Amino acid sequence: MPKIEVNEKLFFSLLGKTYDYETLEQRLTCAKAELDDKPDLSLSETERTIKIELNDTNRPDLWSTAGIARQLRQHAKITGEQHTSYNSFLSSQANARDHGNRTVKVDPDLKTIRPYMTAFVISGKPIDEPMLLDIIQTQEKLCWNYGRKRRSISMGVYRSADITWPIHYTAVDPDTTSFIPLAGESKMTCRQIITDHPKGKEYGWILKDMPKFPLLIDSKKEVLSMAPIINSATLGAVQVGDANLLVEMTGTDMPTLLLATNIVACDFADAGYNILPVQVEHPYDTGFGHNITTPYYFQKTTATTIASVNRLLGAQLGKDEIQDALERMGCEVEISGEHITVTPPAYRNDFLHEVDIMEDVMMGKEISFFAPLKPRDFTIGRLTPITIFSRKTKSLMVGLGFQEMIFNYLGSGKDYIEKMNLQGTDAEHKIIEISNPMTENFQFVRPSVIPSLLMAEAPSGNAVYPHRIFEIGKVAYLEETEVTGTRTRQHLGFLSASSDANFNEAASQIASLLYYLDHAYIVSESQDPRFIPGRQAHILVKGKIAGIFGELHPQVLENWTIGTPCIAAEIDLEALM
Repeated sequence: MPKIEVNEKLFFSLLGKTYDYETLEQRLTCAKAELDDKPDLSLSETERTIKIELNDTNRPDLWSTAGIARQLRQHAKITGEQHTSYNSFLSSQANARDHGNRTVKVDPDLKTIRPYMTAFVISGKPIDEPMLLDIIQTQEKLCWNYGRKRRSISMGVYRSADITWPIHYTAVDPDTTSFIPLAGESKMTCRQIITDHPKGKEYGWILKDMPKFPLLIDSKKEVLSMAPIINSATLGAVQVGDANLLVEMTGTDMPTLLLATNIVACDFADAGYNILPVQVEHPYDTGFGHNITTPYYFQKTTATTIASVNRLLGAQLGKDEIQDALERMGCEVEISGEHITVTPPAYRNDFLHEVDIMEDVMMGKEISFFAPLKPRDFTIGRLTPITIFSRKTKSLMVGLGFQEMIFNYLGSGKDYIEKMNLQGTDAEHKIIEISNPMTENFQFVRPSVIPSLLMAEAPSGNAVYPHRIFEIGKVAYLEETEVTGTRTRQHLGFLSASSDANFNEAASQIASLLYYLDHAYIVSESQDPRFIPGRQAHILVKGKIAGIFGELHPQVLENWTIGTPCIAAEIDLEALM
């Protein structure tokens, strides 16, 4: 879970009230947060750091000092406000704010490289050291966690007073374009930066295969940065005392980028800065138009009913109580009769279902409001039939000489698609992708157990052969006939690696397993790209495909850097019941 460090003086200043640490611990529950570590009391207030752990990853607006202070301030109504309004600088589809001459022009070539950009300017007072450190922390938390290690979001901050507008977000030749990077002493080409500069080594993987690299320059050809890698040592070197700053974000997903922009802009507004919008002119559609003035409000309303809220929460809350609870969470609320319509604040985009409204009502009322109740119904716990059947199958697999493994159900497209030779096949299009993953390593729900087994086999080349492993667990895939559009099944997968692993061994293991499970079956020819043609077969039970087995394709083994022949099988256990 995300952890943040907040300067105590800055935090309580933004909060508008000073708490002792015990009271603060209690108040943090409204943000699903808790104290991770108390400050060293021997230090002065300006030097003390409060460490806070957040237990909710769908609220990136809380990953900053201003964000957590805003939630506590609104929940306790410290300033008497129902919710903070940011309408003075937020644009929308119906109303674009004045951007003056602050415009950014985007190069058409960036459409296939890093297509989207947002920006705004802050002014009004100089940046002090605690605020600068908090900006850096917010940048890292948003771009690393929410921005998938800068792949989908990167953020840059620059001295606005030295910039000549308009700014150009352009694609350049990485081998002929050079500038002095932050913490550098001499000019380096863009290519040299990703191979030699520390930040280039850390994030260069994002751009290294691109034909051109993104570069941000002003009208005097002064370089601001090479997104998403490094700022320049001139305009990008922000210091304590700088009063006017440009904040820009680039990325690959426009809704994610807009939300992150709104979060940072609202944080600065809460700290007392003026927010000046910037118009970004894209030569292609962003999903929100070509020319978009940011920060930009794009959240949609969500609706439910009073009866639904009370039914789920087991409460008898009235209209006024529900409205008050939601407003304490920063939302605008309209209640007409039984119907509740919630308009999220600009910095939140986590309302996907009416249940999210109900959760906010609970958090707005505080969990302590709901009295614990003992269960009133008598029930007897028992194992489900599939669990009983799975346990029997596990015992048989162990008896056949296999070792049980347990794996994650989420993984990357590289593991589930590319390494398994599934690109361009029907199987690839049935894999479930998570719409907004925190990291690409957990972007897909696994459609098969076999990639998990290969993940374990890949680093095991030094262990004595044969290797025999299995797992019984869930897989999921897209299925149009289901109400949810997906189907989840309990599968058995096993893998055997040895110098003489072959189709006959796999067929023998299948025959033994299904004999002891008392299931008749037949085999039929299959054409699965994961297996060698002619050395694979489908398992048919009652005329329907229930599994597959065979020798894994050499290309699959090479993709996983496995040098020993492997056989594998996968069976849908629910099809055997």
